[in-house]
Amino acid sequence: MQSQFSTYFTLGLDHITDPKGYDHIIFIIALCAIYRLSEWRKVAVLVTAFTMGHSITLALAALQIVTPQYNIVEKLIPMTILATAVYNVWKNKTSDRTETTFSKSLNINYLFALFFGLIHGLGFSNYFRELLGTESDILAPLFAFNIGIEAGQLSIVAVILCVSFLAFNILKISQQSWTQFISGAVFGIAITLLL
Repeated sequence: MQSQFSTYFTLGLDHITDPKGYDHIIFIIALCAIYRLSEWRKVAVLVTAFTMGHSITLALAALQIVTPQYNIVEKLIPMTILATAVYNVWKNKTSDRTETTFSKSLNINYLFALFFGLIHGLGFSNYFRELLGTESDILAPLFAFNIGIEAGQLSIVAVILCVSFLAFNILKISQQSWTQFISGAVFGIAITLLL
């Protein structure tokens, strides 16, 4: 018999890696688009900030402190993806990637990831509330579910950064071309979601 932790961990992992829920996957891809494999720690921190954001709103919704209006949330989620893609292209054109400039933009990225995580968490909240059923204690399931989500996100990050490594080092694609291509593709998918 599976433990409660294992059950909710698996549910979180499956939920995030499910191709049917690709909006979350393309958001993670957009987050990764401006980074190289050597910058994996920065991406891991960004993804963790995102997880923290949606952990907060998942908890608030599970405790029925907030009641999301899903028609609004379903529009906001693709808008966060669009904003990330546009930021990537803008940042790619305006930055010389010096350490000072890049560090400042990274701090802004953490805030965006946290804020966008709050929005995406609202999108998860109905699903999570259904999972809880009659559970009285939400802390342990919430923790396990979010650890599963984090593991899934980090696996997506690993795949994307490895693909970018191959693109840069074997196919000799420039960082700028890669960022524009990935961000443009993500933008197109997000527009489709929004419509």
